Amino acid sequence: MAEIRLDNISKTFNEDRVVKNISLTIKDGSFTVLVGPSGCGKSTILRMLAGFEKQTEGDIWIDDKLVNDLAPSKRDIAMVFQNYALYPTMTVKGNIEFGLANRKIPKKERRQLVEEIAEIVGLSDHLNKKPDKLSGGQRQRVALARAMVKKPKVFILDEPLSNLDAKLRTQMRTELIQLHKKLGTTFVYVTHDQVEAMSMGDEIIILNKGMVQQKAAPIDVYQNPRNLFAAEFIGQPPMNVFDRTAYEGIVEPVPEGVRYIGFRPEHASVSRTAASIPHTIELESEILTLETLGAETIYKVKNRIGVMNIRSFSAPVAKDGCCFVSIPLEKFYPFGADKIAKPELDLSMKKEAVLNGIG
Repeated sequence: MAEIRLDNISKTFNEDRVVKNISLTIKDGSFTVLVGPSGCGKSTILRMLAGFEKQTEGDIWIDDKLVNDLAPSKRDIAMVFQNYALYPTMTVKGNIEFGLANRKIPKKERRQLVEEIAEIVGLSDHLNKKPDKLSGGQRQRVALARAMVKKPKVFILDEPLSNLDAKLRTQMRTELIQLHKKLGTTFVYVTHDQVEAMSMGDEIIILNKGMVQQKAAPIDVYQNPRNLFAAEFIGQPPMNVFDRTAYEGIVEPVPEGVRYIGFRPEHASVSRTAASIPHTIELESEILTLETLGAETIYKVKNRIGVMNIRSFSAPVAKDGCCFVSIPLEKFYPFGADKIAKPELDLSMKKEAVLNGIG
């Protein structure tokens, strides 16, 4: 196990600064997820951590050891790639023990290690098969086993589930969580998929344009987004956010310093008739689209504030036509002109209004 510390790390490619003065600590034994849109710098950070890229500025520490000038093989890190990178001519056993053979580990010890790891990842019955005889999930387990057999201090996983179908991704997420608990080793996981980030990580690091937007536990990121980017990136559908001018005459007065106001889709409700609930704004709305997803329904509606998504766990009220959207004032998130959250400002006691007419 190992704590990882990045001190003022930057990376520039041909004058393009893709990572910008990032400082952060990844806790020993944690499952930390780097998440963000394509091009945000998350994979570059992984490659610098692993030693495949040299940072332009800053220092990298692993287990209190400065590793700036250490080769990848000396950093005690194992990496699992998106494309598995298996040797097609070797059996499962051969792929798992390849690194051990290169390190001159005795044959008997290699066999014991391979059998031990194969048992953990459920590959004991497949050791003599070649990769082309395996499913996608089994190939991913081989890649994991090959990394695990080295017993590294740190596991780095770069979008390892992106090539799997939806059902298998869900299964592998669960298996990776269980695997992390068994090993107790530091996991650093990169993904663009917020579902993976929220469901797997002890801690999430949200990145955008080479900078850290927020670092916190998944539930804290969701309930207390630090800024507008984090608020809109995490959540499906994303938070509904509108300029303060959209709320004029609805939430009055909007406090000084607030430029944007948002609410989560599941914090609003949809009904066929007006409900007149205290401390709630109610908007007569037009249903534009409706998605029925089994346990939940996603509405896209239009009203005086704008077009918004509503996530409901009740039976659909209608497929189209008029409805009423109710939003508790206490569920609003205010943000300043700098797009930073203003949690100290309480909108819940501001004047409420029932609006008529579709805007």
